[in-house]
Amino acid sequence: MNIEIGILGLPLSGKTTVFNALTSGKADTTSRSPEAKAHIGVAKVPDPRIKVLSDLFKSAKQVPVEIGYIDIGAQVKTPAKEKGIAGELLNQLSKTDALINVVRAFKEESVPHPTGSIDVKRDIAAMNLELAFSDIAIIERRLERIESSMKGAKAADRQTALREQELLLKIKAELEKEIPIREMGLEAGEMKALSNYQFLTAKPLLIVVNISEDQLPQAGAMEAELNKEYARPRCGVITLCGKLEMELAQMNDADRAAFRADFGIKESALERTIKLSYELLGLITFLTTGPDETRAWTVPFGTPAPKAAGKIHSDLERGFIRAEVISYEDMVKCGTMAEAKKKGLLRLEGKEYVIKEGDIVTFLFNV
Repeated sequence: MNIEIGILGLPLSGKTTVFNALTSGKADTTSRSPEAKAHIGVAKVPDPRIKVLSDLFKSAKQVPVEIGYIDIGAQVKTPAKEKGIAGELLNQLSKTDALINVVRAFKEESVPHPTGSIDVKRDIAAMNLELAFSDIAIIERRLERIESSMKGAKAADRQTALREQELLLKIKAELEKEIPIREMGLEAGEMKALSNYQFLTAKPLLIVVNISEDQLPQAGAMEAELNKEYARPRCGVITLCGKLEMELAQMNDADRAAFRADFGIKESALERTIKLSYELLGLITFLTTGPDETRAWTVPFGTPAPKAAGKIHSDLERGFIRAEVISYEDMVKCGTMAEAKKKGLLRLEGKEYVIKEGDIVTFLFNV
């Protein structure tokens, strides 16, 4: 599995419904237990390029990218009731690559909002504060350990500890101003120093506003307005009707397409969520193809060819010689590798080449 995304939300936000919509799952959406177990599901990333290439190369197998979604089991309480996220919930969240915060915008008399009213901006702020509290709690515990360790530390160890202490104090001060780590503009070295902590506000965040069917005509305007306020590097907002998308996820392709047309929904929840998740994570897709299989792979934007080869197998990175590369668009126009070579569109690239979105690559190596 390439990517893992955690789904969280305040009580009765519909996060399990959104989980089912994304994974075509059938997890129980009626449980109100605060200690409910996490639901884990996998979604195959829709990519029509895979079938096109598979048909061209008569591939025996088609392998799309998979995204793992974890519907966090325990309910996240509001900051007024509890300061920070702890225990198993924190462990689940810390292992993910990105977070989805499901925020309720739908009105349902049979399922009243825990606070008694619907307020999207209030609930976004509440969850942001909850995530910040969690990071601050981790920092405070670490600062206590650093202070204790420096008492009998050697000079070199003491300097290392002081640098860590200085960085953590700097981050804590910004978090207390409600600035998440992803927005602090930290240098690459600072981010690397923090990587072991798995801070929640450092992760890309997708805010999913869960609307009702009645709100679908206003979905675009609502999304645009919220993005004006909340869209940042590695943070964005989308609207979707979780209940409707969950029902659609259980239909066959023909019925699903007809239903979407009736409601004016152009893209599925999965497609829209994946598209924005990719952008927030800074990911691109490259492809490999041949008679055995056509497969999609994800790598971070800016990945050099040897590192991309290592995504497939460590031997390919270790013994990398060069890469044969052609863009997906050029491959479709040519129809065959022979024609691509004839037209000079199949290129030989070396170790410095940076993989681009939609590249079709054959790695040449020698171990």
